[in-house]
Amino acid sequence: MRSASAHRARRSVPLLLTACAAAMLAALGLTAMATTGAAAPRAPAASGVGAGFWHTSGNQILDSAGNPVRIAGVNWYGFETPDEVVHGLWAQDYHTIINDIQSLGYNTIRIPFSNQMVETPVVPQNLTFFNNNGPVNTDLKGLNSLQILDKIITYAGQVGLKVILDDHRSEAGESAEQDGLWYTSAYPSSAWVNDWATLAKRYAGNPTVVGFDLRNEPHTPAGDTYAQGATWGTGDPNTDVRLAYEQAGNAILGADPGALIFCEGIGENPTSSGGTNSTWWGGDLALAGQFPVTLSSPGHVVYSAHDYGPSLFQQTWFNSSTTSASLDAVWNGNWGYLYAQNIAPVWVGEFGTDNTASDVQSSTPGSQGQWFSSLVSYISSNKWMGWTYWALNGEDPYNLLDSSYAGAPASAAKQSLLAGMQFPLPGAGTGSSSGPPPPPTVACSAAYSVTSSWSGGFQAQITITNTGTASISPWTLAWTFPGNEQINSLWNASFTQSGEQVTATAESFNATIAPSGNVTIGFTVSATNTAAPTTFSVNGTTCT
Repeated sequence: MRSASAHRARRSVPLLLTACAAAMLAALGLTAMATTGAAAPRAPAASGVGAGFWHTSGNQILDSAGNPVRIAGVNWYGFETPDEVVHGLWAQDYHTIINDIQSLGYNTIRIPFSNQMVETPVVPQNLTFFNNNGPVNTDLKGLNSLQILDKIITYAGQVGLKVILDDHRSEAGESAEQDGLWYTSAYPSSAWVNDWATLAKRYAGNPTVVGFDLRNEPHTPAGDTYAQGATWGTGDPNTDVRLAYEQAGNAILGADPGALIFCEGIGENPTSSGGTNSTWWGGDLALAGQFPVTLSSPGHVVYSAHDYGPSLFQQTWFNSSTTSASLDAVWNGNWGYLYAQNIAPVWVGEFGTDNTASDVQSSTPGSQGQWFSSLVSYISSNKWMGWTYWALNGEDPYNLLDSSYAGAPASAAKQSLLAGMQFPLPGAGTGSSSGPPPPPTVACSAAYSVTSSWSGGFQAQITITNTGTASISPWTLAWTFPGNEQINSLWNASFTQSGEQVTATAESFNATIAPSGNVTIGFTVSATNTAAPTTFSVNGTTCT
């Protein structure tokens, strides 16, 4: 399980604001400026707001028909960790979790990954294929991380969600990359660019994958000087993340001309007085207006900032004099000005809070609740500013779902605040505005028989027949023995047994059962009786 505290504890360094800089921040306003869209890069896949592929114009993101859209989503992490799979699949089926995201009103999932996962994906082990509701994640069995990512993206699109892929770190691990750059010795800059090109080719033409967040939280590591960490606009190819964004962004557009390119800020910038303005990792875009990311074609760049509260780090602007206006001034100076001045769209890619009432909303100056409710108000007041909450994960201190990854939010008050700035996308994904067609209903019968027996055991078989009108593919059969039966061997399927519960999963050669077709599995059992199970289910549906 991921250490959420490890992710959060290394984000920040103190901010030093000169009087001149503070005055400049306070002077900036926030006036949303509506714009009309350029021609869509590709044809829409569906009708309705949010349909097809997205592009930018001014400070807005527009769908393929030119309608403005707001990213209003959640982060779902795990692929970037040593598990190399989104978390929570140890508790729930991935369809269930994605359905929960959609039913709670979010329209986008930001999915972190590592370069290691792209280059050498493993077959993840930290997921289950059976829970209290029966078989789960059955179609993920034996798949590697990239193949599971494909499955998640496909189903997200079917229920009308968009996906943003986030290069969170190089090696699989926790938190952001510690050296603060977009590359490491094991995964050099060239590999980072090539991995992005690989993913762009993989999802080119898929309108569910709206774009790519090029690097999570570039920053200057503690103890280093500004020039040793990630810089912006310096022209140094080893540290200037803006130049790296342009290189990777152009490689992506070469493979996927309709992609949005999300560019995060850095951790700190030098001031004109010789000091340093420091903020959250990935949260400093103060120089992006002067040194913009310029790609081979316009209409793709979205700037992304991360922002957190005092429970993560006691920044200097959290004190007894903090007001909503003073917080606005910090946000305006670091990244809000890009939206206010109609330079580019802005997306707050990470922000989050605990689930106590005071951490969700408070009037106490400098408190976590004041920061969170003020930031929600700030984003809400800028109609087309995007956001993704950190995190969906039930094991995270800022969790949206509980540890069982059940559908109810961990904090109704927090969900209510976030719901106030959600943005439905009835035409998003690959389905129609009325939603995707439901999967075919499974209809089946199961016949159980004992073929031979001996003292202390027996051999039996189960024949599954597809009594419906659509093929069943793949299939998973589940049943519960009535006594102390223990399977010794089983053929024509792979199996797991937990107590009396057994799950048998199709092999590649018999994964599809056509209408009126059947599959028979056999097994030997150690037991003191031969009583037959009474209920069998295929893919969660009880057979007759």
